Amino acid sequence: MLKTPTARQAHILEIVREKGFASIEHLAKHFDVTQQTIRRLVNALCDQGLLRRIHGGVGLPVQNQNLAYGSRQGLNADAKRRIAHATARFIPDGASIMIGLGTTPEYVAQALSRRQDLRVITNNLNVAAAFAQNPDVEISIAGGTLRPLDRDIVGEAAVRFFSGFRADYGIFGVGGVDQDGTLLDFHSDEVEARQAIVANSRTALLVADITKFGRNATVRGGHLDDCHHFFTDGPLPLAFQPITARYADRIHVTAPDRVAQ
Repeated sequence: MLKTPTARQAHILEIVREKGFASIEHLAKHFDVTQQTIRRLVNALCDQGLLRRIHGGVGLPVQNQNLAYGSRQGLNADAKRRIAHATARFIPDGASIMIGLGTTPEYVAQALSRRQDLRVITNNLNVAAAFAQNPDVEISIAGGTLRPLDRDIVGEAAVRFFSGFRADYGIFGVGGVDQDGTLLDFHSDEVEARQAIVANSRTALLVADITKFGRNATVRGGHLDDCHHFFTDGPLPLAFQPITARYADRIHVTAPDRVAQ
């Protein structure tokens, strides 16, 4: 059974994501614990596919596929909450919104879950569940192929479903963003569903934390040009400064002290 990483394990993941590799010795010194303790922590992360064992330490997994949904939910949780609350402040009551698959859109749904008079159109069962207890929200759920581990619905029927609506806002995440602004995901079904949301929304909102920049997902589809607004949790990496300059008026960077309570 997949487990949410502990606070220390989440910190280890952040270190490895930033550097690409971390030695057991370095991690032990950083946390002021024994190497044996660090090995127990990283072994659990490796067993879940979050890290990969490399001689003397750990590195990032080979990214030819995405992590399991349960593992992704706990990653960068604070960043996702900040992004979610910033996005929620952007959405007025009475709006119609399409919300796509992924963990960050789920966080946005949670942030919006008590709002009034929303119309929600989604292929994400976690999103639908977040709104289900609010009688002021009307929910429409896509038909299509269920991915049980991801708790979402994809396929041609899901794409046709989104095409039957015209929403005020489309909210979606991505598997990665390339240096030229190309949007990436891990499966063609994910790209097709995301592009259907973009095509059928008046205002397209991309929600993604900064770890997605430079992340190696394999399926191309869409571009930052398609996104009217982009919500993230920090300055983009140095290699993406041309992107920062080009889309300065679209990028919304959240600050840690702005999380809504």
